[in-house]
Amino acid sequence: MIDWNAIVAGQREAWVLGATAALGLAFGVLAQGSRFCFLRALQAAFARTQPGPLRLFAVAMATALVGSQWLAGAADVNLGQSLYAQSRLSLVALLLGGLLFGYGMALANACGARSLVLLGSGNLRSLVTLLCLAVGAAATLSGVLAPLRIRLTEATQTELPAATLPALIAWLLPLSQPVPAAAWRWACVVLLLAALLGWALTRRSVPTSTTATAAAPLSAPASPARALLPGVLIGLLVPLGWWITGRLGADDFEPLPLGSLTFVAPVAQSLQYLQLSTGIGASTGAVLCAGVLVGALASALVRREFQWQGFTTAAQTGRSIVGGTLMGVGGVLALGCSIGQGLTGFSTLALSTYPALAGIVGGAWLAWRTSAREGQ
Repeated sequence: MIDWNAIVAGQREAWVLGATAALGLAFGVLAQGSRFCFLRALQAAFARTQPGPLRLFAVAMATALVGSQWLAGAADVNLGQSLYAQSRLSLVALLLGGLLFGYGMALANACGARSLVLLGSGNLRSLVTLLCLAVGAAATLSGVLAPLRIRLTEATQTELPAATLPALIAWLLPLSQPVPAAAWRWACVVLLLAALLGWALTRRSVPTSTTATAAAPLSAPASPARALLPGVLIGLLVPLGWWITGRLGADDFEPLPLGSLTFVAPVAQSLQYLQLSTGIGASTGAVLCAGVLVGALASALVRREFQWQGFTTAAQTGRSIVGGTLMGVGGVLALGCSIGQGLTGFSTLALSTYPALAGIVGGAWLAWRTSAREGQ
C-alpha cells in the first residue's frame, strides 16, 4: 500500500496543484481532439441529426459514475462531502440556474469548459465569453448579486429526506430487512449505467432529410467503439479529480474542499488570481483552467488546427457577452455547469444534479427553438 501521506509530507499543496494542472492538461488535450461538447451534443439531438456527440457524452457520464463510485469504496473518498450532496436544497434555484446556464451556453455557442478549449485553439470570441462568465459568477458568489442569490435560496429551500438517489430510494422503499447502503448505491449505478450505455451503444443516426427512400437510406452505421474512447478517458478524469482532492489533498488540519472537474467558480477564481496574485495563492480552480488552456493549445498546435478567430458582427459580440454572463450567474445557482453537474455532480448520485441538468437542457432547447424560429 502506497503511503501517500509520507510522499507528500510538507509539500502537499504543491503536489495537489501539480496534479490538478495535469488533470486540466489531459482534459484540454482530449476535449480539443474529440470536439467534446455538451452543447453540440444537445443541438444534434434537438435537430435529430447524428447522435455521435451525445453518445460520447453519455459514455463519459457512465465512466465518471462507475469510476467515482468505485473510488468511494476502494479509496475511502466520501463523495457525500461534495458540494452536490445536499439534502437541503432550493429546487427553484437549481432549475432556474440551469435554465440560465443552458440558454447562455447556447447564446455564446459554448459552455465554460468548451470556451477554454476554443481559446486554446485561437478563438478570441471565447475570451470575451470567459471574462463575462467570470464576472457573472463572481458577482453571484460574493458580489452585488450575492444578496439576491441568498434570499432566493433561503426563500425556496426544501428539506429532502435524502441527499442522494440511493438514500432516497432506501427511504421510499422501507424493507423488513435492512439493505446495506452499498447495495442501494450499486443498484442505482447498474441501472443508470445500463440506461446510458444501452442508449449510447444501440442508438442509430436519424435521417436528416425527408427525401430519403427505402432504396437509398440516409442512416449511417453506428460509430465504432474507438470513437467513444475519448468519452471513456474524459470520464475517468472525474474520479481522478476526486482522488486528487480527497486523498492526495487530505489533511486533518487543513482539509481541501472535495471537488473534481467543474468550470464556473474556477473561471472566476482564475480572473481573481490574475488580478491579485501577489496577495493570494493559486487555487486548484485557477490551476485547472490554466491546464485546460495549455492542453488545448498543445493539441491544436500538434493537430495543426490553431487559428486566430474573432467576431465578425456586433450581434456575435452581444451574444457572447450576454451568454457568458448568464452562464456565470446560472452556473452558481445550479451548483455547476454542463461538466460540473453533467459529469462530476452526476457521478456522486446527488439529487441536486437532476433539476440542474434538466434546467441546462431546457435552457439550451429554448435557445435552439428561438433561433430556429428567427431563421424561418
